[in-house]
Amino acid sequence: MIAQVIVDVSAYPVDRPFDYRVPHQMHDLIEAGSRVKVPFGHRDVLGFIVGLSDETDVPVNKIKEVSKLVDIEPVLTTEMLEMAKWMTHKTLCYEIDALQVMLPAALRAKYEKTVHILVSSADLEPQLATIFGDKKAIPYRKFEQADVLLDLKRAVKAQQLQIITVVKQQGAIKSIRKFVVSSDEQFLNQQLDALSNRARKQKQAIEWMKQHIGERFLPQELIDDHGISASVQKAIVDLGVATFVEEELYRDPFSHDVQKSLPLALTDEQQEALQAIENSMNHDVATTFLLHGITGSGKTEVYLQAISNALAKGKESIVLVPEIALTPQMTERFRARFGELVAVMHSGLSQGEKYDEWRKIQRGEVKVVVGARSAIFAPFTNVGLLILDEEHESTYKQEDTPRYHARDVAIWRGRYYNCPVILGSATPALESYARAKKRVYELLTLNNRAKNQVLPSVEIVDMRDELHEGNRSMFSRSLAEAIRQRLKRKEQMVLFLNRRGFSSFVLCRDCGTVVQCKNCDISLTYHRNTEKLKCHYCGYEEHVPEQCPQCQSEHIRFFGTGTQKIESEIYKVFPEARVIRMDVDTTRQKGAHERLLTDFGEGKADILLGTQMIAKGLDFPNITLVGVMSADTSLNLPDFRAAERTYQLLTQVSGRAGRHDLPGEVVIQTYTPEHYAIEMAKDQIFEPFFEREMTMRRRSSYPPYYFVVVIQVTHEDVMKCAEYATMASDFVRMNLSQQVQIIGPTASSISRIQNRYRYQCLIKYKREPQLNDVLKQLIKLYRTDWIKKGVLMTVDLDPSTI
Repeated sequence: MIAQVIVDVSAYPVDRPFDYRVPHQMHDLIEAGSRVKVPFGHRDVLGFIVGLSDETDVPVNKIKEVSKLVDIEPVLTTEMLEMAKWMTHKTLCYEIDALQVMLPAALRAKYEKTVHILVSSADLEPQLATIFGDKKAIPYRKFEQADVLLDLKRAVKAQQLQIITVVKQQGAIKSIRKFVVSSDEQFLNQQLDALSNRARKQKQAIEWMKQHIGERFLPQELIDDHGISASVQKAIVDLGVATFVEEELYRDPFSHDVQKSLPLALTDEQQEALQAIENSMNHDVATTFLLHGITGSGKTEVYLQAISNALAKGKESIVLVPEIALTPQMTERFRARFGELVAVMHSGLSQGEKYDEWRKIQRGEVKVVVGARSAIFAPFTNVGLLILDEEHESTYKQEDTPRYHARDVAIWRGRYYNCPVILGSATPALESYARAKKRVYELLTLNNRAKNQVLPSVEIVDMRDELHEGNRSMFSRSLAEAIRQRLKRKEQMVLFLNRRGFSSFVLCRDCGTVVQCKNCDISLTYHRNTEKLKCHYCGYEEHVPEQCPQCQSEHIRFFGTGTQKIESEIYKVFPEARVIRMDVDTTRQKGAHERLLTDFGEGKADILLGTQMIAKGLDFPNITLVGVMSADTSLNLPDFRAAERTYQLLTQVSGRAGRHDLPGEVVIQTYTPEHYAIEMAKDQIFEPFFEREMTMRRRSSYPPYYFVVVIQVTHEDVMKCAEYATMASDFVRMNLSQQVQIIGPTASSISRIQNRYRYQCLIKYKREPQLNDVLKQLIKLYRTDWIKKGVLMTVDLDPSTI
C-alpha cells in the first residue's frame, strides 16, 4: 500500500504529494485525511495523507516508509482534501497552506494524545482493558508500544474509548475532578465488613455508596449534600471502593445563558424569500441567493427559519459574520433559537476554546456554527445551508496566504453538498449585485422594514458652511442640538468615526513636518491615554515630542480627529453624557466587545462612540440618533472601491437608528456633500447608486467589468524593490495577450511598511486563458531564485484593496 503525502514544508520543489510505503501493521488503520510522520531529507516531518494507492512510479529501493501514524481518526474529510486542491489552484498557494488553514491552531502546535475510557473496563477487549489496568486515562503512545492500534480504532468507533489531544502551548485539557463509586457491590460489602467500628464515618459513607453503585459525583457535592468530608473521600479511595477521575470539560465561550426565543411571524416579502430558499433545499439544488434587504428588514429571521428547515432535514448550517463585534449579538440570537446546537468560532476565543469548539463540530455534537471568516472551514460532513451576513464586507477576504475569499469557499461547499448559499446585505458588493442582475445568483429582495417602521430621516451637514459661520467645534449645530434633545429624552445614540486614536497626525506649524513612523511611510497617530504616538501598521510607538524633530520649534500641534478626541470633546460639550467608546484600543481584552455592548444595551450609557465595528448588525430599541462625524474619511482613500465603501458604511450606520418603535434620525457631517456616494446614502436606495457606480467602473475598466490581479514586490532596498517589480511586470507583459492591461510597476499607496519598500503591478483582464499558467511560472521564478535575494512577492487574484 502506498500513501500519497503532502509534507509540512512550504517550499516550491516539495509542493506535490510524495509516495511512501505503508508498513503492513498500518494497512487497516491508515486513512486519507490523517496526519503521519514521514522521513524527509535527514529528519522526520509531519505530513497529510491525501490519497492511498496500490502503485507508485518510485523504484522499490528508493521508496521510504511512513514512520508513524499520528491520527487513527482522520482530521480532514474527503471534501476538505478536494477543497485544498481547488484552493491551491484558485489562490496560487502551496497545497500544505490550504490544508493547514482548515485546522485549528491547536492541531498545528505541539501536542500529546491521551485515551479516555467511556465504559466499564469489563466491556473492553481484554488486551485494551489490560493496558488501562485501574486507570481511566492513559497516554496514546502506550497503545502504539503495545501494537493494538487496530483494536483501539474499533473501540473508538464503538464509542467505548475517546482520544483527546492535549496541546502543550494551550495547557492541559480543561477537566473536572469526579468521585466515582465502584460498580462491584460484593467488593463494597467486603470492605465494609473489614473496616473497624472506629472508622464510623467511612462505614456510613460506604453504606450510602451501596445505594449509588457506579455513579459519579463532584467532591464538593459529597461534602455539601451528604456530609462526606474530603479526608473520608480520600480514605475510601485508598480502600479501592471508589476512584477519583479527571473528566474533560469543554471550555464555554459563552459568558451567560440566553432566554429561548420562538420564530416570529414573517412579512410577505420574508415569506417569499424563505420559500425560494426552502425550494432549493428540498430539491438539493446548489443555488446562490443574494438576499438584498434594507436595514431592519428582518434578514436574520429569514436565516433562522431557513436553518430550522435544514435542521429538520438532519443537516448542518454555517453562518458567517464579518466582525468579532457582531459575533456576540448574532450568536445570542442563534443560541436563543437553537440552544446547545450552536458552536461559535472567531479570533476572540482562546486557542483552547477554538479547539474545543472545533472538536464539538467534528464529533457532530453541534449543528450550527456562527463565526468569522475561518468558520467557513467548519468540519461538518452534511451541510444543508451556508450564510454570509453583510456579504459585501472586505473582512471576508484573507490577506495572507492562502488568499481565499469566504464567499468563494461557501459557493464551492454549496456545490459540493448541493445546498443553497445565502449572501445577505443591505448594500451588496457591486460584483454580487451585478451577478444577481445577470441571473448568476438569484435575487431576493426585502424592500420594507420588518415592523413597517419608516427609515430614519437623514440630514447632510456641509461642514464648510459651519466653518464659515464661525463654528469650529467637531459637532455641527444640527448634531449638537439633536444630541441635547436625546439626552433630555433619555434616548440613546451612536456616533461614528472611522479613525481610532486622539488625532490622526502631529504637525509642526513652523516647518510643516509631520511626525512619521520610522519603519513605514505613514504618519503616527496620537493616543492620549498612553501619551504616545503609534503606527497602526507595524505597532511602532514613541513618546510625543516636545519640539519638532526637524527644526526644534515648540509649535507642534495635533491635527485631525480620532475617537479618543471626540470622547473628550463630548465630555466638554455635554458633561452629563455617559459614553462607551468601542475601537481596537478599548476592545483588546477578551470578551470586551460583548461587555461593552451589554452595558450599552442595559442603558448604562447614552452614547456609543466607535469605529466601523459599530456600523453594522447592532440592534438596540432605544437608539434614535446616529451621527457620522466625518463621512470623508473613507472617501478619500486611493482605492477604486472608496465610493462603494463609503456608501455601504453610511447606509449601514444609518440603519442602526429607529429600528423599533421610536423614530430615527441621522446626521452626516461632511466636507464634500455633493459627492454621489454621500447624496445617495441619504435616500438609502441602492439601485441608483449601483447604476452610477457601475458607469464609473465601466469607464475606468474596474471590477465587475474587468478582473483585477495585484502583484506586489517588497524589499529592504528601494532600488532592488523597483528592479524586481519591473522584472515581474515585464515577464507578465511578454507572456500575456494584448487584450490584458498591465499598469505599473508603481510604488504602493503606502510605499514602506516595517522597513520594507513596496512596489506593485496591476493586471486588468476580461478573459485570459493563459493567466494562471503565466502567474504560476512567475511564482516558480520567484520561489526558485528571487526569494534568495531577499525579495518577497505576493500575487492576489482578487484583491479587496489596491
